[in-house]
Amino acid sequence: MIQNQPPAAPPPKKAPRTRATARVVGHTCVVVGKRVQRMFTTRGTGYRRLAESHAAAVAGDTMIAVALAGTLFFSVPSTEARANVAQYLLLTLAPFAIIGPFLAAFFERFPTAYRGGLIASAGLRAVVAIGMLMALDSVWLFPLAFALLVLSRFHGISRSSLLPQVVGNRSELIAANAQLARVGIIGSLAAVVVAGGVALTGPGFALFFAAVAFVISAVAAAGLPTLSRLPRSAVQGGHPRAKRALPQPVRLARFATASVRFLNGFILLLVAFAFRSIDAGALDFAALLAAGGLGYFISAFVTPVLDRVISEEPMVVAGLAVEAAAAFIAAQYFGLPAAMALAAAAGFAWGTAKFGFDGLLQSTVPADMRGRAFTSSETFFQIAWVLGALLPVLPGFPVELGLATAGILALVVQVVYVSFALVPVVAQRRSNGPPDRDDGSPGNNVLDVL
Repeated sequence: MIQNQPPAAPPPKKAPRTRATARVVGHTCVVVGKRVQRMFTTRGTGYRRLAESHAAAVAGDTMIAVALAGTLFFSVPSTEARANVAQYLLLTLAPFAIIGPFLAAFFERFPTAYRGGLIASAGLRAVVAIGMLMALDSVWLFPLAFALLVLSRFHGISRSSLLPQVVGNRSELIAANAQLARVGIIGSLAAVVVAGGVALTGPGFALFFAAVAFVISAVAAAGLPTLSRLPRSAVQGGHPRAKRALPQPVRLARFATASVRFLNGFILLLVAFAFRSIDAGALDFAALLAAGGLGYFISAFVTPVLDRVISEEPMVVAGLAVEAAAAFIAAQYFGLPAAMALAAAAGFAWGTAKFGFDGLLQSTVPADMRGRAFTSSETFFQIAWVLGALLPVLPGFPVELGLATAGILALVVQVVYVSFALVPVVAQRRSNGPPDRDDGSPGNNVLDVL
């Protein structure tokens, strides 16, 4: 006798839930993709090409950093790590010492060469990356890395000098700088994913993809519009140094921005060696770097909002204030969470100050002087960063004392900058008097030297 079998239970209905999840993920990807696309396309063809070139160049630099990571800091004892870091910091000054005078004179003589500078620097970096791929176990690796640093500076100065020509509207310069920074961060994140995957098989593949990224950067730069000959900034009446001197507000803002850079270098290395002394893992250092990048990324969104309500100089003051507050708090409650918050604040402070300074320089310095101005400013910032970073290399530097000192220094610079830059401007505007020293010639105070 055949017994009736009970009907089988219906299978769980997973398909609708899976399809719903896929739709949500797909919609999110589409929205993110459209927003990323708008970063490239909202300011015209020239800006789009510049953004594409910048994103690809940053991606290439990131891939090379991933390929060569670990040789200076993690794979050697602490004492040797300090020596390696000191040597590397001094090495980073060399590109400015070599390329600074050359670029200043070159851009002053050929003020329309910014586009060519982008193409040449990206193309040569592709060649250098291939050379590094073939010299991984050779003594030529470090000279090639040095050449890469030189070309990277060449690219950055050309990009910053060219930006006002593709934006045009002076009121949009800070927003355009911040948007370009967001584009660079996106390129860097994409490069980390690619390089992190291929680096598991060795640094060779990461260097190859870096070369590809640099070629893409060069091709994008080649699509930039060719600049017509720019008018020379003639000086009437003649102070012999007036043509080369930056306006006083730019010089003072450069001093304050360099102070932020000095504090960033000091804080980064101070915290890094504090964690190195307690044998912190690579994940802790990765968390610190990620926090710093996050702070810089946030500043790229906040700065355009600030630009609508305040001018460039108060942005630099805000950067100093944020760094001072974070240093004081971290000195009292030092640990990984406080260090991450400090790194994020330092990244935010640097982004806010740098975007404000770049916008001020781009809007007040004539186009034919812009290359020289950016060259000298970037050199000044790099020297400040290296000097700040060299101090914690000395053994036995207490982290709490160092952070408190950094906070005090930030406050002092803030007071000095406000006294010399903002207070006279406010007084002058109230009196409606003519601007002081329109010819850009140096004043009699000490800060004019800077």
